[in-house]
Amino acid sequence: EVGGGLRDRDSVAELLSLGVRWAILGTVAVEQPQLVEALCQEFPGQIIVGIDARNGKVATRGWLETSEVEAVTLAQQMQGFGAAAIIYTDIHRDGTLQGPNQDALRELVSALSIPVIASGGVSSTRDLFKLLVLEPQGVTGAIIGKALYTGDLTIKDATRAVGQGRWQDIPPDFGSSVIA
Repeated sequence: EVGGGLRDRDSVAELLSLGVRWAILGTVAVEQPQLVEALCQEFPGQIIVGIDARNGKVATRGWLETSEVEAVTLAQQMQGFGAAAIIYTDIHRDGTLQGPNQDALRELVSALSIPVIASGGVSSTRDLFKLLVLEPQGVTGAIIGKALYTGDLTIKDATRAVGQGRWQDIPPDFGSSVIA
């Protein structure tokens, strides 16, 4: 998967033609939703929308601007367009090692039927266990950043914690993962 700065059809088409499995779109979802809709139709199952939120509102342009668009509302719109999944980042948790925003994730997954990948705040296997509880509702993965750099969490420990057949083995159609 590739994301960051993708704001036109040709860039997305080129990446996907090179074998990239999913293109992640962010700011463009707020600024040009019609483009995201067209891309979801042209490349079904290959468009993921990254939603970065500050106090429930969508932040854009590398978190420099905060829109008036509610994260849940944007996610529902993108689901309607055919997005394969949503990557949800709570800006206030990202890089803090304070754990994911469980309340925001619960609100988001209860409003959607597509998978949600949690991002921001994961610091330990305990955080992964808390996210695993949300798997039946639609949290199918987690992005771990700072905890890997600091050594608070290792890939080996994370994989062991969630078990074989969980997030690391999400099927191509992003359906429910197999329970080990």
